[in-house]
Amino acid sequence: MEIAFYIAGVVAIISTMMTITRLNAIHALLYLVVSLLAVAVVFYILGAPFVAALEVIIYAGAIMVLFVFAVMLLNTGESDIVRERLLLSSEAWLGPSILSSVLLAEVGWLLFREPPTGAFPAAIEPKQVGI
Repeated sequence: MEIAFYIAGVVAIISTMMTITRLNAIHALLYLVVSLLAVAVVFYILGAPFVAALEVIIYAGAIMVLFVFAVMLLNTGESDIVRERLLLSSEAWLGPSILSSVLLAEVGWLLFREPPTGAFPAAIEPKQVGI
């Protein structure tokens, strides 16, 4: 379980660094979504599945969709249309796809493995999150 925590942490750090260094706003948003998903995996590993679900639904889902729509609505002109066609290339999606695949494999491993015999961290209930 500890190795899964470190893998999710490394994915979060790498995708956040890629978010900061990207020149294209859509590429940065893709890496930011991967970063938020990695943080959700960290929350799940720490025993807070409700907070992890909120992270995915609210941040990676709703707010990031609004950011993508805002960025896409700001693009106007012929040069931007040509630039948007370049977004469909496989190189633009390779980095986020690899990092997302690592997270997906890690979540699958966490969900379908046998529970360890050691001590679990205390589960955080929704009432405790509200308090």
